[in-house]
Amino acid sequence: MCGIAGCVGHEGAPEFVIDALEALEYRGYDSAGIAIEDAGRLQVIKTLGDAATLCSDVEPAIYTAQTAIGHTRWATHGEVSMSNGHPHVNEAGTIAVVCNGTIENYQELKADLQLDGYTFSSETDTEVVPHLFDRYLRDGAEPDQAFRQTLKQLVGAYAIVALASDAPGTLYAARVSSPLVLGVDVGKEGHFAASDPAVLIEHTKKAVFLEDYDVATLRSDGYEISHLKNGRVGIRVPQDIGEVYEKANKGDYPHYMLKEIHDSPETILAATRGRVRPQEGIIKLGGLESVKERLRSTERIIIVACGTSYYAGLIGESLIEEIADLPVEVQAASEFKYKKEPLDKNTAIIAISQSGETADTIAALEKADEYGLLKLGIVNAPGSTISRITDAGVYCHAGPEVSVASTKAFTSQVTVLTEIAMSLAKRSNKLSPLLMAELTRLPEKIEAFLSDQASLENIQMVAKKYAAAKNFLFIGRGYNYPNALEGALKLKEISYIHAEGYSAGEMKHGPLAMIDEDFPTVAIVTDSPQFDKTMSNVAEIKARKGAVIALATEGNMTVKQIADDVIYVPKSLEQTQPLLNGIALQLFAYYVAVEKGMNVDRPRNLAKSVTVE
Repeated sequence: MCGIAGCVGHEGAPEFVIDALEALEYRGYDSAGIAIEDAGRLQVIKTLGDAATLCSDVEPAIYTAQTAIGHTRWATHGEVSMSNGHPHVNEAGTIAVVCNGTIENYQELKADLQLDGYTFSSETDTEVVPHLFDRYLRDGAEPDQAFRQTLKQLVGAYAIVALASDAPGTLYAARVSSPLVLGVDVGKEGHFAASDPAVLIEHTKKAVFLEDYDVATLRSDGYEISHLKNGRVGIRVPQDIGEVYEKANKGDYPHYMLKEIHDSPETILAATRGRVRPQEGIIKLGGLESVKERLRSTERIIIVACGTSYYAGLIGESLIEEIADLPVEVQAASEFKYKKEPLDKNTAIIAISQSGETADTIAALEKADEYGLLKLGIVNAPGSTISRITDAGVYCHAGPEVSVASTKAFTSQVTVLTEIAMSLAKRSNKLSPLLMAELTRLPEKIEAFLSDQASLENIQMVAKKYAAAKNFLFIGRGYNYPNALEGALKLKEISYIHAEGYSAGEMKHGPLAMIDEDFPTVAIVTDSPQFDKTMSNVAEIKARKGAVIALATEGNMTVKQIADDVIYVPKSLEQTQPLLNGIALQLFAYYVAVEKGMNVDRPRNLAKSVTVE
């Protein structure tokens, strides 16, 4: 959830690290810090808040140093404070360490180190690492070996980068279940380490994605990777990341979130290009070709995901069950790991994650491994952990998503799930040609919707009218029910308004008790077989003086007669309508948050990539 950046052999390493930390702030942060090594001298600087403030604190004389590491922290162990911020150092100030993740046995290690005379200045789990490193150096180990011995004492999931004044011009890096990538093959430019390959693009297009238990040593003249447990030196062929991770730019948009919503037409195009072929009547998913025989024998699918990806999975459940006649169960990845249930080899698991690094989802896949399940992934990040530990999968191709609240990633995930549902169909289905054709028309429909100034102004007007509300209810049925859940999540994420998503049919089973004139409801009533039933639920809300904002299909005048306000979206098939509805709900949440003056792209307490359980 935090950000790591490191550089060695590049003149101006501190500048690279600070720039990288600023770029990584989208992952969530509350403090930042940098450690600079220059000719055996170590300087550590920390700040609360933005990484940019580090610039003025770095001594000009060492701004040209060639070795530095940095970190943006999102508090887990210990409050937000300078002492808890990274990098953490040993008592002599000769070793600096940055770490993402969790050291599960840190209390035990800390007690042992305290008995050995070490004192601690923070509440964090990371501080044990520089002290352990220091102890092995004192015992006579060479720095490379001392780092490895330190790692062998750690239990947990982590990405670590360290430097020591005893080993000038050297970075040490390691990962276990937390993302870390090396920027390499850059001649005189040096070598880099980061949590996200996107921050490397300005310096190199070549990257090596570290795997679990990889230990890397980086120097100006090269790097080496070995396995922590067996010591075997691994050969990693650098990957070209130029096309995928070009730096995101919000252009003329005021926020990344708005820009990324407007990216939706291209997002769907990218997710369907070459895959959806309505004229041929086929779906071509190259990422699943290697497991097509196992898919033919699959009798059950479990989708595991978190947050927005979970709600995309709920739409996928309806799609796969309806189109492919396969039973599907969607589980929160954080619960699946601990749930006891019958699993067999005829079950496939689909893991959905925007970053491909979601810790709970990775843990769910590790459980699936124990049962020999077929593991499929839907991710937006090539080279990510989930893309590497699954048997096969489909990339979203949505491009970089910077805003913490996911928008175009949701759109691409639902698009990919629609494709998977059709590809799994085991019998001729007259719906598929219509569905394929509609998928290819969606980008044009969405583009028209996003270009319609009157529609956007209407959403802004409705958002402004209700921005002072303290509570919201979102309701829907069928395919629209997951939209209700996701719409509520978007609103609470970025506007901090309490919002709940409910199945409209559940209104009489409790939620109606909450309704009054101060509790508005967003009712998703786009055309579907459940339209009349949902409108009955809307009538129940109106009878209790609740305000209703209806999300309806263009041209539906019936809705206008009962709802207080209406947001119209283009008409589509029931199976693809959630894509259009989702975009409208994203815009509504966005405009409410803007009206309230919130930091739309970086909501409090949240991180873009949740890399700890």
